[in-house]
Amino acid sequence: MRGAFTGATATKKGKFALADGGSIFLDEIGTMTPALQSKLLRVLQEREFEPLGAERTERVDVRVIAATNRDLRQMVAEGKFAEDLFYRLNVIPFELPPLRDRRDDIPALVEHFLRKHAQRTGRRIDRMEEGVLAELQQYDWPGNVRELENTIERAVVLSTTPVITKHSISVLGTATPQTTGLPSLKLRQNLEWVEKETIRRALDSARGVKKDAAELMGISQRALSYYLAKYRID
Repeated sequence: MRGAFTGATATKKGKFALADGGSIFLDEIGTMTPALQSKLLRVLQEREFEPLGAERTERVDVRVIAATNRDLRQMVAEGKFAEDLFYRLNVIPFELPPLRDRRDDIPALVEHFLRKHAQRTGRRIDRMEEGVLAELQQYDWPGNVRELENTIERAVVLSTTPVITKHSISVLGTATPQTTGLPSLKLRQNLEWVEKETIRRALDSARGVKKDAAELMGISQRALSYYLAKYRID
């Protein structure tokens, strides 16, 4: 509300107010703080909220769709996610398997991302070279659909012809099936390779957001900054 705090020069509607009568999508709900969890629980249970600085509550009629890539049941057991909120959200659960378990979806996703990024960048892309799609289907995609989209986007941007070739994919190291092979028998060199590859995949999965990438790797943002500087990763 206007005047609620220094700099609040106008009244602005929040997300739930804007979604009244429609739907709201809450992504990555597993990252919510306990304070935010309690506020969300109140909205879901009471269908009302109190704008910051307001003197009365407001009613809201909204469909809530929430998503997470974390194990919320485990987080509830560990006391990191409110049990009441979990059961309030878990009304109609839908579990989406990782991309490696539904490889038949890859051709349709690839076609969609090719059209999307060709149109966005103004590039002419007619097709993929024979064999490229089969290679993409062999990859395990640890970053799931986001990693696939990033790979196709890079291929569209870097391709010099209307045909996406194997080179424009494999040069990035993302469409090659994972192997257990290491670059050499040198221990230090192998350790550095594993560190760089882990960082690269985490950044791909997190779309370049350092905070999310650090969380995926189980390290602090400060530690991630150290490794980025160490390996000169932009």
